[in-house]
Amino acid sequence: MSHPVVFIDGDQGTTGLQIHERLHGRADLRVFTLPASDRKNPQRRAEAINACDIAILCLPDAAAREAVEAIGNPAVRVIDASSAHRTALGWTYGFPEMAEGQARSIANARRVTNPGCYPTGAIGLLRPLIEAGLVPRDYPFAIHAVSGYSGGGRARVEEHEGPNAASAPAFQVYGLELRHKHTPEIQHHAGLGQRPFFLPAYGAFRQGIVLTIPLELRLLQTGVSAATLQTCLARHYVDTRHVQVMSLDESRTAACLDPQALNGTNDLRLGVFASDEHGQVLLAAVFDNLGKGASGAAVQNLDLMLERL
Repeated sequence: MSHPVVFIDGDQGTTGLQIHERLHGRADLRVFTLPASDRKNPQRRAEAINACDIAILCLPDAAAREAVEAIGNPAVRVIDASSAHRTALGWTYGFPEMAEGQARSIANARRVTNPGCYPTGAIGLLRPLIEAGLVPRDYPFAIHAVSGYSGGGRARVEEHEGPNAASAPAFQVYGLELRHKHTPEIQHHAGLGQRPFFLPAYGAFRQGIVLTIPLELRLLQTGVSAATLQTCLARHYVDTRHVQVMSLDESRTAACLDPQALNGTNDLRLGVFASDEHGQVLLAAVFDNLGKGASGAAVQNLDLMLERL
């Protein structure tokens, strides 16, 4: 039997390059991309996507939609790394650890939409707690995250690594219009009853994310504590390979959270930090925005889908 053919459409950006790198040397599949002369040729791109077993789209949203529309071969399966289909009907959300049976759904899916980097942390923290009834769906969530500048794509990488890198800002908060495209994705897949407040930022480091969500225990059901929340997360992710939940002892002794701690991995580390005195809890997630937040997740989903070829 011939090896499955994987076509990466858009391998020049940060996500596509990292996927290509992660698949380099794999003997169980054949990876191909288009030469530079054909990348903007609609006919060549359509031919390529219809000739593969699984296509990984690393494209802007509009181009990703066009690529999917060009598929005429019903056997072609797709992993879309853009945000074009993350809340669309008919697409399976590519977060295997999110819910029971999600990995199996991904393995069987024809169309998989890769999660956004920030939503991976927010959904990973909130969905288990909401499904367990420990945090109300209509809680007024405020989500803050700091990502490495690679999360801004080639333009932000050039700003920090190009000839004018010395003048690049050390830190910048963005999305001040409060309409970040990841917000509906977080609300939909975390199961929130209303739109969360989401504010992202970039730091002067290449990759990695720290995402935090504060909770007031007085707004939760009586008896819910940091220990209750940590136990829920630990149970939800107990059998997963790529999600780690810090013990309360680890959280108590942690002096800080390093956004770069899991760079180069496909792991997601979750923690629950608490002030018993003030009745406040901080949920936190650390992961690589180019790993579990992008290319690592895509390769994880690809491996699940290859099980059904």
